[in-house]
This record gives sequence, C-alpha cells and structure tokens, in this order.
Amino acid sequence: MQHKFFLELADLKAIAAAAEAEALRNHWAVTISIVDDGGHLLWLQRMDGAPPISAHIGPAKAHTAALGRRETKVYEDIINGGRTAFLSAPDVQGLLEGGVPIVKDGQVIGAVGVSGVKSSEDVQIAKAGIAALGL
Repeated sequence: MQHKFFLELADLKAIAAAAEAEALRNHWAVTISIVDDGGHLLWLQRMDGAPPISAHIGPAKAHTAALGRRETKVYEDIINGGRTAFLSAPDVQGLLEGGVPIVKDGQVIGAVGVSGVKSSEDVQIAKAGIAALGL
C-alpha cells in the first residue's frame, strides 16, 4: 500500500499568505485559488480590485494544473502552436499560463491558480505561494 500526501488547512493558509504578500509587494490585484490533487477548490481569495472574471479563471487554471499534473502554460503553448483541437479536451479549462501544480516527493498534491495580471506575473505569485511550503 502506498502513502498519499495531501494539503492541510495550515498549508493552504501558508500558500495564500505568501502568494498574497508577493501580489501586494508588486501592487497586483489578483485572485488566488488552491485546489487538491483532484482539482477540487479548497481556497479562493479575490483581492480588492481584482477583476471579477479572475474569480472564475484562477480556479480553472488550478483545476487544470492539478488534473494535468503540469503547469497550464504547457497547454497554452500547445494551442498557440497550432493544435487547436486540444480545446475540445474534456474537463480542461483555464488553458492559460498561471496554474502551477504543487509537487511533494514526485506526487502532485494540488495546484495554485492565479489570475488578474499578466500570465507570467500570475505564475510568479503562484510559485511564491508554493515556495512557502518548503518543498
């Protein structure tokens, strides 16, 4: 039998606090979303001034990163490379850069999705949040 790691509430709070700190340091208003390994929403934080649509895009990015077991930029690159048929993949949303899986000992245990600024800045915030876990 194998053991499975999972995110606890303390982990969510640490990720969210570090991600929020990164966003505030750069004066970025974003939505921070954290999901478990099955893409189920565990945390949603829409900062003051974040666009309303970001509360939909952030969780979608996190969901796709968790289920796909990779950063959502991979999917964006596939589509931008001309493989538009990928848009028909089932249960895949948030095909924009900004979703980052959380990996512990080779296992994806969840993901962070950020939306509200440039995609590369969304990733910067997500990775700052994940870094708080010290994985």
